[in-house]
Amino acid sequence: MKQPRVVTLSNYEDARDAFRQKQLRQALYDEGEVVMADVLVNLHGDDHRARRRLENRLFLRSTHASYERELFPPIVDDAIAPHIATGRAELVSLSHQMMMNLAAFTAGVDRPSGSAEESFRLYAYLMRFIEGATLAHYSGDRDAKRAAVAGALDDFDAEFLRPSIARRRAEIARFDAGDIDEAELPRDVLTVLLRNQDDLNLTHEVVLHETCFYLLAGAHTSATAFVRTLDAIFDMATSAPADAERARDDVYFLQRCVHETIRLHPSSPVAIRWALDDIELKGGQRIELGDKVIIDLMAANRDPAIFGARAETFDPSRKLPEGVGPWGLSFGLGMHACIGQELAAGTASINGIPGEDHLYGLVPVAVRAVLEAGGCRDPEDQPELDPESERGYWLRYPLVFAR
Repeated sequence: MKQPRVVTLSNYEDARDAFRQKQLRQALYDEGEVVMADVLVNLHGDDHRARRRLENRLFLRSTHASYERELFPPIVDDAIAPHIATGRAELVSLSHQMMMNLAAFTAGVDRPSGSAEESFRLYAYLMRFIEGATLAHYSGDRDAKRAAVAGALDDFDAEFLRPSIARRRAEIARFDAGDIDEAELPRDVLTVLLRNQDDLNLTHEVVLHETCFYLLAGAHTSATAFVRTLDAIFDMATSAPADAERARDDVYFLQRCVHETIRLHPSSPVAIRWALDDIELKGGQRIELGDKVIIDLMAANRDPAIFGARAETFDPSRKLPEGVGPWGLSFGLGMHACIGQELAAGTASINGIPGEDHLYGLVPVAVRAVLEAGGCRDPEDQPELDPESERGYWLRYPLVFAR
């Protein structure tokens, strides 16, 4: 069989244009279909529009504000408090458990007991799903990993998803009978899917995958940005101590640190698309039907034509051209722009002055809590990168609380 031609886009303008091309279909998660088959991010055309239109209703700015100002701060405080008491934490597991609790709420995964044991089991499932979604970047035995992920999906389905579905079906039945108002229904992805299951022809397997996708996407991308931002701020304590102090005291500057981290270290280093037709980008690059298009986000987000001569350096005070997001293209654009972008990273201020309705995002909220508690690297136990990942994930990141 003839191998497809590979077209790599490395500059910002070509990458931005490619994201907006409707004839380029998502291909990043082809290897991860064990958990990502038929989820929102993998759909195209009418199927994608229909499902996104429904799920967009959950991601309103008013809902984001409620999460950021009311729901999430107690979750962060509860997660960090035991570690402050002992004076130590391991950031990779702490970040995923913290973000997992909110992601479970958004996805519609009930936590009946709320016990530590239940949290550990859900966390173990989450980490398996992440391994499945990122199989394209896994350097070990992919078939063995795929089988392990499939087994975890079955167990998660029995332990968490089916009971969550049963409770929501009961609530939907009460609403249909007129016993409760619509506002009293759970506000989560699972409820939306169940209420529209027949219209969208969703099998139980699709509902399982979509729920898992929101659980892993909501937890993993935010947790990764959380750890990487703290790592960058800890580096600033040596290279730019005044900025490190400012990050502890100025939440808007801290948000810019998060945005700059996400620009330099997108959750995925590339986006991948299949060409469904012949295309010519505005810059003249030709793409042919069947081509595999790799959008090199690491390169595009460091394009000196857009981000300046020092595009590869961490600079939260960076001046940007009009229309360029401070996070670069890390959240994507067009039909597959990240649906949870504002929830995770807040809004970007046009004039550099946040207004009363400005959202800072859940990642800055979590980072701020660690900094306020005096969090810093453990000088006696250095962090380690995961040797089995090509994405530059931390395997472990020991932390001490100095205050």
